[in-house]
Amino acid sequence: MANPGGSEHESPVLLHRDGHAAHVVLNRPRAINALTHEMVGIITAALEEWAIDDTVRTVVLTGAGERGLCAGGDIVALWQDAKVGGTDAAAFWADEYRLNAMIAAYPKPYVAIMDGIVLGGGIGLSAHAGDRVVTERSAIGMPETGIGFLPDVGGTFLLSRAPGETGTHLGLTAGSVGAGDAIAIGFADHYVPTERIPALLADLAVREAAVALAAAEEPAPESPLAAARPWLDAAYAGDDVLVILERLRALGTDEALKTAATIEAKSPTSVKLTLRALREAAQMATLPPALDMEYRLALGLHGHHDFVEGVRAQVVDKDRNPQWEPASLDQVSDADIAALFEPLGERELGLAP
Repeated sequence: MANPGGSEHESPVLLHRDGHAAHVVLNRPRAINALTHEMVGIITAALEEWAIDDTVRTVVLTGAGERGLCAGGDIVALWQDAKVGGTDAAAFWADEYRLNAMIAAYPKPYVAIMDGIVLGGGIGLSAHAGDRVVTERSAIGMPETGIGFLPDVGGTFLLSRAPGETGTHLGLTAGSVGAGDAIAIGFADHYVPTERIPALLADLAVREAAVALAAAEEPAPESPLAAARPWLDAAYAGDDVLVILERLRALGTDEALKTAATIEAKSPTSVKLTLRALREAAQMATLPPALDMEYRLALGLHGHHDFVEGVRAQVVDKDRNPQWEPASLDQVSDADIAALFEPLGERELGLAP
């Protein structure tokens, strides 16, 4: 279960202590705890304080309400900023990505309860944690190619390290996975049934995180993605999306044909850019360079037609009928994609040393 506490009339992030555990509770349940710039600031300040507080042994992340940990960034606010050519999104992403890097390098056990829906920005708050807990309700994904964006918040880094081409498949199709797949692809570590989460939280107050997690977890469910690796690995090899689509169609199975159709329905620019970003992230030894790359790409896509159109179609008007420009993958030039990867000069995020 997600944390049932919280109210829309309180702070968007609730902070409290329980024994030697310090808790971050995302508290916008009606929006499935969608992440705002204010929330990023509150979480960052708390983590900085707790890192040097000897009375804090473990940090725990949960979400208020019953629907999920976090449905991603506040995409409507980013969309409104994009429509007017604003700079709010750039400031949000800069602080969000810095927080993602902080979580990945956090000096104390950081336990993320990835119950229910965990998408986009929610991945950034949880999947870089040292201990990531999934339940039978977990639905974890990076849906960005469906809104003209890319798997950011370190998503390219995580997806590029998934076994075989499973991460490529999820990144291009904007797919989501359950608990078994999340553990198999490296997005989670521990499977704990929902009914045992309250006992786990109580245990984290008085025991070391590793001990509490070992007592609560059960064997992970099977991973459908792992079982599909033979055809996924063959289809998604290489750097050319059009070749990937040809291979999927050549397989001829219902699943492969459906996958090809899914990719073709996404933003062609986002799909082509995401494949290159995944291949580049695979060559990076640590998270910060990937976040720097994603920041360049996020700023470029923020000013692109497909981001405004994708959010309109999927989130605002919900007609599910985005009109992409360019409209097909063969119309997206390599030069246009390469331009989005160009350094930003003084605007660089600069997380990598």
